[in-house]
Amino acid sequence: MPILNRAAEMQDEIAGWRRHIHRHPETMYDVEKTASFVADKLREFGVDEVVPGIGRTGVVGLIRGRGPGRTIGLRADMDALPVTETSGKPWASTVPGKMHACGHDGHTAMLLGAAKYLAETRNFDGNVAVIFQPAEEGGGGGNEMVKDGMMERFAIDEVYGMHNMPGMPVGQFGTRPGPIMAATDEFDITVTGRGGHAAQPHRTIDPIVIGAQLVTALQTLVSRSTDPIASLVVSVTKFNAGFAHNVIPETANIAGTVRTLNPALREEAEARMRQLCAGIAAANGAEIAVRYQRNYPVVVNHDDETGHAVAIASEIAGSGNVDAALDPMMGGEDFAYMLQARPGAFIFVGNGDTAGLHHPAYDFNDEAIPHGVSYWVRLAESRLAA
Repeated sequence: MPILNRAAEMQDEIAGWRRHIHRHPETMYDVEKTASFVADKLREFGVDEVVPGIGRTGVVGLIRGRGPGRTIGLRADMDALPVTETSGKPWASTVPGKMHACGHDGHTAMLLGAAKYLAETRNFDGNVAVIFQPAEEGGGGGNEMVKDGMMERFAIDEVYGMHNMPGMPVGQFGTRPGPIMAATDEFDITVTGRGGHAAQPHRTIDPIVIGAQLVTALQTLVSRSTDPIASLVVSVTKFNAGFAHNVIPETANIAGTVRTLNPALREEAEARMRQLCAGIAAANGAEIAVRYQRNYPVVVNHDDETGHAVAIASEIAGSGNVDAALDPMMGGEDFAYMLQARPGAFIFVGNGDTAGLHHPAYDFNDEAIPHGVSYWVRLAESRLAA
């Protein structure tokens, strides 16, 4: 079946909500105004329970169907990014240094549209929990909602997420069973040598030279320590040292990220990094301290639930417009925590030929709204068939 007529009819209204949220971006857990807007809309729609403050500033709405049954969760993220917008759109951010550069405004608006439809029709048995999450962009808001007991409190049996994808045509979807997005670890390395005069390098232990060795050596984690078929990214993104032309500094600081799709490789990458640092420190008479932080885990789609997601997306878009074997991505997503707590699936919906995610000129494509709303509605109705 094509997109729902009602979803198409609501597109302008939902786009209005989206643009309102876009004008007033909030970051991390400081999404009070957005959360209040969401909660007010849910109450206006007649959602049976509207509970703010889940996972600090998240909102969950519970829509009861016509009879008893299971509960599925549908999740959208609400937070923006600390980016200065350059899109030039009439609805561009009015908050300096903050913008919706990842489309969470669109995710929130589409789920609100689905909530309105489901609250009107209630063509299902059981319950739909619409989940509006803070702090996806680095704050782990998904984990906070899980730790706050959301799954148990609302008796959620399955959970589903959706994200827009620039470059994928509007009206298309993509997903895959198993790992679909990477674990996102971070490292901070401090090289401590012995500073001194730049004209007397032999009296120093130069942390810049040692740091340069280390940056090169870290690349061998991918090129020489890992199966070429496996997916591993090691990116050094910071290298800070020194303060004058004629002074060799005492320390150098290196930082970056490690991305993996496999838990065993994640363990191995950290262990090998520590071994490299210890070896280079010993070879140069320096001290190297490693701070390695595990961030979001791998997003792992469950097989059965991914099959259901593909079937519904195919109903909406046609099977030729659904990539059921989408290549995994090395970006991260804290929906991973929800998928660790309950079975479910994460899917991408096309955003068309737009600027990329996290780009200052990015804007969510409102033409994607009917497709996203239709997917949410049909997924809920099919998983809770009356």
